[in-house]
Order: sequence, then C-alpha cells, then structure tokens
Amino acid sequence: MTEAVPAARATGEPWRDRALPAAARVADLLARMTPEEKAGQLAGYWAMPAEPGEPVAPMEDDSHETAPSLDEVVGHGLGQLTRVFGTAPVAAAEGAARLRDLQRRVAAGNRFGIPAIAHEECLNGFMTWGATIFPSPPAWGATFDAALVEEMAAAIGSAMRSAGVHQGLAPVLDVVRDARWGRTEECLGEDPYLVGVLGTAYARGLERSGVVATLKHFAGYSASRDGRNMAPAPIGPREFADVVLEPFVMALRESGARAVMHSYTDVDGMPAAADERLLTRLLRDELGFTGAVVADYFGISFLETRHRVAGSQGEAAAAALRAGVDMELPTVRCYGPPLIEEVRRGAVPEELLDRAAARVLTLKAGLGLLDGPPSPAGTAPDLDPPEHRALARRVAEESVVLLANDGVLPLASGARVALVGALADDPFAMLGAYTFPGHVGHGHPDLPLGVEIPTLAEALRAEGADLRVAAGGDAVEPGDADIAAAAAAARDADVCVLALGDRAGMFGRGTSGEGSDARTLALPGRQADLAAAVLDTGTPTVVVLFTGRPYALEGVADRAAALVQAFFPGQQGGPAVAGVLTGRVEPSGRLPLGVPLRPSGPSASYLRSAMDGAHDWSTVDPAPLYPFGHGLTWTRFEYADLRTDERAGTGGTVTVSAVVRNAGDRAGTEVVQLYLSDPVASVVRPVRWLAGFARVRLEPGEAARVAFEVHADRTSFTGPDLRRVVEPGVVEVAVGRSSADLPLRGSFKLDGPVREPGRDRVLTVPVQVTRL
Repeated sequence: MTEAVPAARATGEPWRDRALPAAARVADLLARMTPEEKAGQLAGYWAMPAEPGEPVAPMEDDSHETAPSLDEVVGHGLGQLTRVFGTAPVAAAEGAARLRDLQRRVAAGNRFGIPAIAHEECLNGFMTWGATIFPSPPAWGATFDAALVEEMAAAIGSAMRSAGVHQGLAPVLDVVRDARWGRTEECLGEDPYLVGVLGTAYARGLERSGVVATLKHFAGYSASRDGRNMAPAPIGPREFADVVLEPFVMALRESGARAVMHSYTDVDGMPAAADERLLTRLLRDELGFTGAVVADYFGISFLETRHRVAGSQGEAAAAALRAGVDMELPTVRCYGPPLIEEVRRGAVPEELLDRAAARVLTLKAGLGLLDGPPSPAGTAPDLDPPEHRALARRVAEESVVLLANDGVLPLASGARVALVGALADDPFAMLGAYTFPGHVGHGHPDLPLGVEIPTLAEALRAEGADLRVAAGGDAVEPGDADIAAAAAAARDADVCVLALGDRAGMFGRGTSGEGSDARTLALPGRQADLAAAVLDTGTPTVVVLFTGRPYALEGVADRAAALVQAFFPGQQGGPAVAGVLTGRVEPSGRLPLGVPLRPSGPSASYLRSAMDGAHDWSTVDPAPLYPFGHGLTWTRFEYADLRTDERAGTGGTVTVSAVVRNAGDRAGTEVVQLYLSDPVASVVRPVRWLAGFARVRLEPGEAARVAFEVHADRTSFTGPDLRRVVEPGVVEVAVGRSSADLPLRGSFKLDGPVREPGRDRVLTVPVQVTRL
C-alpha cells in the first residue's frame, strides 16, 4: 500500500505544510506573491449587508466614497472582514452563514485560497444583536477583580469564536485624564496600574478563548486637549511614559495579545498612524511586540484629511506603512491602488510591504487561516446562554459603588418607595455606546433589543418593593410636568429613588460615547433641576447614577440620603442595582474614577503632584468629592498592625502587610489598597500612586493579614534624562480603603546606586491573604 503524499510535498509549496513553523510558511508564501497580493493582505473590507454603493460610515469617513463590491476587492486577497455581525441587525445563525459565505468568496477570489480575518467590537460583549451585554469598562474597573474580568473576557471570546470571528477590538487601555472625554465610558479608570492589571486580564481572557485581543488606542488618545475627541494630546514624554504607556507595557508582556490599534490623536504634532518612533522603535524594538498593528477606522485616511501630514491617499499609505501600520481598517482606501502606485514608483520600498504582509500572514497562520476557510459549524451559536447572563450579573453586582449612605439603605421592608426619573424604567440606562442597541440600534427604532434587559423598575418589583413609578419624559431633558410628577411621587412616599445619568450615543446622539464629549461635568440637561425638585420635598432620597463618566454632585451629595454609582452595568444592571438597594447584594465596587464636587474644568486625577493639589497660592482646590478607590459596604472594616521591611536594595523586594478586620455585624468585601509615595525624587512625582490591591471577603469579626510583595521596580519612574530609573532613598507606604482614606502609614528605604530596570522590569505586586 502506497503512503499518501502530503499536499505540500506533492505541490512543492511549503507554505501549505502545517507541520512547518509559521515563519517558514510565511516566507515561502511571500516569495510567491506579487506586490498587489501582498497589499491585499493589508486591507480590510466592510461588507455592508446593503447593496454595494451605499456610503461607508459617512460620519467617520471624510471621503464619502462609495464602497466597491467584494468581488472587486478580493482578486488579490483580503486581510480582514469588518463587522459582519456588528454593522446591522442579524440573527446568530444568519450572521454565521453570511460570514461563511463571505469567507468562501474571499478564498475563492485569490489564487492561494486564503480567507480573511473577521473582526468585531467586543467592549461590552460580542457587539451583535442577541449577544449577552456585559458591563462597561469603568464597571470592570470598579470591581477591582482581575480574575472576574478575565473570566468575562473568555466568555465573550467563546461566543465570538462560535460565530466564526477571529479578532476582537478590545480592550481599551487608555488611562482617563479628563472625564469630559466622551470615550471615558470605554476606559477602565484613571490609574495606570488598575487599567494595566484589569486590561491585561481582559486581553488574556480573550486570547485564552482563541480570539485575537487588540490593545488600543496606542497611545495618548485619552489625554486629548479639553476632553475633545481626536484633539491633540498636550502631554510631555514623562507623562506619556509613566501614565499613558504603562498599561500597554503590562498587557504586551503578560497577556499574549496579538494585535495593537493605533490612536487617532497626535502627540507633540505627530499623528500616531505616521509615527515610526512610536509604532516601530518603541512598540517593537523596545517593548518587543511581534504581532500586527491595525489602523483605527479611517486612521490612515485621516493623515491626509484631518492631520494633513499627507497630500494624497498614496502619501498617507506610505507614511503609515513606514511607521509600522500593518492593516488598514475598516475598508480598503489607501492600502489599495494608492499604495501599490507608491511601491511601483519607488517611493515605498517593497521590503516594507513584505514586512507588513509577513505580520498579517503570521497572524493568519496562528488562526489556521492558511489552511483554507473554516469548516461550517454544526449548530447555530447561542450568543446569550444562561451562564453568560449569570456572569454578566456577577460583574454588574461587583461593580456597583455605594458612594454615600446615611442609613436609608438597604431599603426598609414595607417602605413605600417612589421611583422617579426617566432612566428608572428605561433599559438604555444600562447600556453604553459600544453595545449593539446603543451603537447600531438607533438606526432601527422598531428593532427589539435582542436580549432581556430588566429596567430598575422591573428589577425592584421583582425584589418585592412597594413601588410607585413616575418615570415619564426625556431622560436628559425632563419637562416641567415630568419634574412636577416626580416631586409629587416623592412627596407621597417614605423614600424616593431618583435615577439620573447618561443616554449613550455616538457623535452627539447621546451625552456619553465616542464623539459625545462634555463641556463640563455637570449632570446632563435638566437633571439637576429634577434632582433639586425631588430633594426639596424632604423625602429621604437615594440617587442612582447610570453613567459613562463621573458627574459633579454639588447640591446633590449634601442633600441625598444615599448615592449609588453604576457605570453602564449591562443587561443585568437593573437586578444588580436593585439588589444593592434592597440589601440582597452586598455593595463591593470601588471608584475607578474620582467623582468631582464642582462641574467646571477637567476632572482632577488623584495622581497629582503637591503643586497640582490644594495649596495657599491658589483659590481652586481640585480634590474630588469622592476619591479614586472609594466605596462603602454594609459593614465597616478596621485596619491595624502595619508591617514593612526596613530596607532593600534598589533591585530588591520588600514585604508590606497589614491586618484588616470586619468590625461590623454583616459579612462584607473590602478592597485593601496599597499606595506608595516618593518624598524626594529627581523629578516631580505624584503625591501617591496605587501599587497593589486585594479584594478580601470577611465574615463579621473575621480578620486577615494582607501582604504585598513590592519590588523596587514599582517605584521606578522616568528620570531627568528620560530614562527609567529606580532611585535610592525613603519610600513612604500607606494602606487603606481609598486613595484619600489611608489609616496606616509607614516607610522603607532603598539602598544602593541609581538603577535602570530593563525589559524584565517587575510590573505587578503579588498579594497574599492569610486569614487569622
């Protein structure tokens, strides 16, 4: 009997041999490709469900071009298919079938039979109709729970893979610098360590499920001037390195993420998409990234049309390719014929085309796409299974932050409750702009939500509350009659629950979301008037905030009986918040973003230097009303017995530990937070920064010792010559329940010479919890 000859050996095409390393397969394939075929691998295509010719995203694409047909594009191959599920309503089975058909056409259209990478948004879950909607990133931040965030991401990835999707455009690792920015709702928080730990966990979970995680937006986007979308980022190299870059460093090293998306912004006049120093020398040469860099949507075109550093599509393509952008999304413009023309006339070395194509093909090899179109799934994918809904509930419950409580919560059994405010009975109160209903559903007003999203009113009724609901009118601009009805309902109740917040929407269609930036941090629209009318009744009032950013609470916080913050908590947000209000759920969320007192000006991060805080030479105190890390529970915790090693070398480790005890009569979860300070440094440093944290659940009277292993690298910073250093000297330690409530203080000393940590710099602080 004759042994079958492998196809690769029979045809003499090593790239088809699955047993060969990816690098060998890709090198062989590239040697067989024409420049047009290489460029084809760099291009995306937005396969709109409508007939070809429909304008492609006119709000985002300055050209207003009509899209070519798929058949016109795929002759030389195709790199990516854009949002087959996330562009218009499509049932799971129909979407999977359509994607398989598109992949068949892509593979059949090029002489190598290579399909495309299919990508989708996944910031709040797989962003398609009928998929589970998880809480928003600030809600992940509020959990301070990396293991839970990783579990959530793995679930999201499993749903995407079941539908044939290969790449997710998340997580966002931008550190919030000004909460007026509309995309604050896409960010984890204002602290680079929290963003790094939780963002890395998300990326790791997505990759663990087999989906490519895309770290974005690299880098500086959230620091845009005045909180305006796509504005220049007025930051210096030290802030860039020590705040903006740190989450990316952690995720690149520890998550296995295979893609990075460039930022829209320019830093010091250099747009990210054209910045070779950023995308090649820093990202690849210094940080060691080996995956693919993808363009943010139309980001290469914007080099010509917005940043104006290119005079044509070809020049934009050349600048981006030279900088290190490997793939153009969402659809081919600059990386098509304009790029080929630049290569043909010698303006772009073909080696750069080879470099980008090799990265894309290597990514495809890892996804199995050099082996032909994937086999069709046997059954239609279930994108909202019970276990995902249960997980969404867990994340939502852990994310609810109890800001203040005079004892009115939990609601007393049998109390007559008035529930007022339009958001009280509105499922959209739970949803950010990067959920399918918030992102696409606005264009389909008759479309069902696709998943069950209980409102706060429905959830409180399910909890058994004696409820009267007055939730009429517009969520943001309630009319006089609606305000009067809300006040009347409050006046006739034992306690009032007032739901305020955002209506998410893109590019001005809401008060939060991409392109929906805020001039101030005042409550949107007439909600302050509504709050004043309700509070004037004298009825104890619980204010619940469903928002994408923190809002100033001057005139509200000092009059409300309780304040509850929920950052777009997803489809299970209503039951989660209702559970906290009734006491069924223990509040354990902590603020990933400080809540300001006054609305004027940008929000102030707790990462302030001494001169950036309150001082005698200014009448303005930037301190927040509720600081980063703040959150209450049903019980109270006491801190004691701080222990710290006295000294270590500038390359050594110290152990810092403290005892936390549940001193109340209910079980509860404390988020123990460790902060470090550098009292004397060679450059201006923040007064304190988060170095570690741990969620600790304790029964009444129970205690635990929480020990942090702090490597000297966690004190490192960018020094006077812009090199990262660890300096000898005293390091102050503080442990407690928020960045402003730190009952335990101590210090240790670092001995030895100034040290420059290398690529193996220690990025995290391991924590050990020992119950006593």
